[in-house]
Amino acid sequence: MTNVALIFPGQGAQAVGMGKEFYEASPQAKAIFDEANNVIPGLTDVIFNGPQEKLTSTAFCQPAIFTYSVAALKALEVHPKYKNISPKFVCGLSLGECSAVVASGATSFEAFLKIVERRAAFMEEATQLNKGTMAAVIGLEKEKIVAICQEIGAQVANFNAPDQIVITGEVDKVLAASEKIKEAGAKRVIPLEVSGAFHSTLMQPATPKFAKELSTLSIQKPLVPIISNVDAKPTDDPEIIRANLAKQITSSVLWVDTIQFIAAQGVTHFIEIGPGTVLKGLIRKINKDLNVYNIQQPQDIEALPF
Repeated sequence: MTNVALIFPGQGAQAVGMGKEFYEASPQAKAIFDEANNVIPGLTDVIFNGPQEKLTSTAFCQPAIFTYSVAALKALEVHPKYKNISPKFVCGLSLGECSAVVASGATSFEAFLKIVERRAAFMEEATQLNKGTMAAVIGLEKEKIVAICQEIGAQVANFNAPDQIVITGEVDKVLAASEKIKEAGAKRVIPLEVSGAFHSTLMQPATPKFAKELSTLSIQKPLVPIISNVDAKPTDDPEIIRANLAKQITSSVLWVDTIQFIAAQGVTHFIEIGPGTVLKGLIRKINKDLNVYNIQQPQDIEALPF
C-alpha cells in the first residue's frame, strides 16, 4: 500500500469539455454528472459544451468543478489500482476543500452540491456589494508582502507557493500595495481577472449565509482527516469541518503550510483529482521531492504507478 494525499483544485481550473471522457467511460462518474444535472438543470451541458464565459461564471464554475472532481474520484475509487492506495489526508484549494470533504466520506455529493451552488451565489452577491480585486505576486518574501499589505490595508488571499502569493481587497488598496510590492523587489505583480476580492473581509456578507446552509448539511466523522485552508491542520471533527468551510470564504488559503504538514507526516505522493495541473505546479515549487499525479481522464488512472 502506498500512502497518498488526495488533493482537489479550486476555481480557475475549469475548461469546456472537462470530464466528458469520464462520463462516457465510467458508470460511477456518469451517475455523479447525472445527479448534478438533476439538481442544477443544464449543468452538464455547460460543462461539456460551454460556452466558456458561462462555465467561468461563478454560478456555474463552482458546482461544475465540484461535480467533475467528485466524478473523477468515484471512477478512481472503483478501479483495481485504488486497492494499492491508502489515503492519509484529503485537502483542496479554496473550492477544492468542498470536494475534499466528500472524498473524506464526511458527507455525500448529493447533499453537498446544492450547498456548493449556494456558496457560489452568496460569493457572487458579496462581490456586488463590495467591489474588490486581486493580484498575484511572484518572487518576493512572504514577510515583506504581509507587512506591505498590513500597512496599506490590503489582505493576503493565498499563500500558494514560496514565490507565489495572491493579494486581495479593495481596488485602490490592492493597486497601492501592488506598486509598493514592485518597489520592494517583486519579480512580477499580475492583476487577476476576477469578479471580486475573494478570501478577504469584503466577502464577509457571504459567510453567515453559507454557515446557515452548512448547518443543514449532515456531516459525519470522516474516514480520512481533512486539512483545512484556514489553519492547515488535520481534523476529523464534523463541527470543526463545518466551521472551517464557512471561515474559509474570508480567510487566507494556507496552501504552503498544508503541503509542508503532509510531507512532514511522511506522505510524499499526492493525487490531484479534477481539472488542470495547478496544484502539481504549486507543489513542485513547495517541495520538488514530492510526487504529484493528475487524474483528469480515465487513462490517467491506468497510468498511476501504484
